[in-house]
Amino acid sequence: MKDLTPRREDLDPIEIASRDEIAALQLERMKWSLRHAYDNVPFYKQKFDAAGVHPDDLKQLSDLSRFPFTVKQDLRDHYPYGMFAVPRQKVARLHASSGTTGQPTVVGYTLKDIDTWATMVARSLRASGTRPGDVVHVAYGYGLFTGGLGAHYGAEKLGATVVPVSGGMTPRQVQLIEDFGATTIMVTPSYMLSILDEYRAQGRDPRDSVLQVGVFGAEPWTNAMRSEIEQAFDMHAVDIYGLSEVMGPGVANECVETKDGLHIWEDHFYPEIIDPVTGEVLPDGSDGELVFTSLTKEALPIIRYRTRDLTRLLPGTARSMRRMEKITGRTDDMIILRGVNIFPTQIEEQLMAVPELAPHFQLELTREGRMDAMTVHVEAVEGYSDPAARTHAAATLQHRVKQRVGVTVAVKITDPGGVARSQGKAVRIVDNRPKA
Repeated sequence: MKDLTPRREDLDPIEIASRDEIAALQLERMKWSLRHAYDNVPFYKQKFDAAGVHPDDLKQLSDLSRFPFTVKQDLRDHYPYGMFAVPRQKVARLHASSGTTGQPTVVGYTLKDIDTWATMVARSLRASGTRPGDVVHVAYGYGLFTGGLGAHYGAEKLGATVVPVSGGMTPRQVQLIEDFGATTIMVTPSYMLSILDEYRAQGRDPRDSVLQVGVFGAEPWTNAMRSEIEQAFDMHAVDIYGLSEVMGPGVANECVETKDGLHIWEDHFYPEIIDPVTGEVLPDGSDGELVFTSLTKEALPIIRYRTRDLTRLLPGTARSMRRMEKITGRTDDMIILRGVNIFPTQIEEQLMAVPELAPHFQLELTREGRMDAMTVHVEAVEGYSDPAARTHAAATLQHRVKQRVGVTVAVKITDPGGVARSQGKAVRIVDNRPKA
């Protein structure tokens, strides 16, 4: 693989500033962000007042622990614009992610927010080894999902040539990578494996591709998968992290020269690790739940947002800013299947709309080759035993899940009583994937 280490003079000065300089900037920006949220978002004023804290109480960074957390349900409860700190007319763009009941979690951006976001993705791409003038093939989904447009604007901000392909049509993906000479691809890691399979199906040697960098995010992936992709394509594979509530892709990124965890762009996002049960802030190096506070966002400031992602914070290496390890799991029951976030209640909502199906169901996760798959095990209602009718009901549920949740699943319909019952909480998820 080619050495793509960025030149030191090409980095933003804050990336390699002293920790004291970074902390001073964070404190200044955190004071502004807390005040901005308190003065302009009724939700935050009420929460701060109820907790007995005020933005002026922040004298040092550690004082942030006195302020209340924000959770995803807060955004749902204030759907669609209740968490915005600017008038809707100043919101230049809206994005959204699905909620457990199908109601989206809405996020907004001012023009300045979009520019900041693009700058952070450009910084992430540069850290990945991408350079101005490179061709960037964007295979993340476009639309309300933040992945496609976030990657797109960041690549343009860097000065690259963008190929906005989105997902799907894998043979065409390979054709365009080859025809347009893409040097960087931004895609989910699992879909990159599908692209790899398509290269081989077409009789192409992936090592002959001009691809040099793969920037992979939107789902957990292992170092074993990194090794497979790097060896197959003779390319660098790096991790990018983000979530729509905090900004989108580009909150943190691995550096191509070290690949030892994701450097958090701490001049815009302040990280904490907490005990997921007690909420206590844990020292760096401890395993726990990742929490973010935005430092510069105008439209949707987010204060101590509980991501539910489990990781730990480590000192900087290639950059002065701290690193987060790869995500090891989540504190809730969200499933990430091929880059799509799924909650069991979303599946339940769809099967409840099929009258032939009972509300007893279980989700089985398996791995077919290198791709994760889900089977919905669900019962037929009493007296509904005709095989053709059951086949039709299964197809109906498959279609509804694909259209409304955005992922393809298998459906197996059993006789009444065929789905295991629980004496306590229903066991909705059975994970039969091989353990790493």
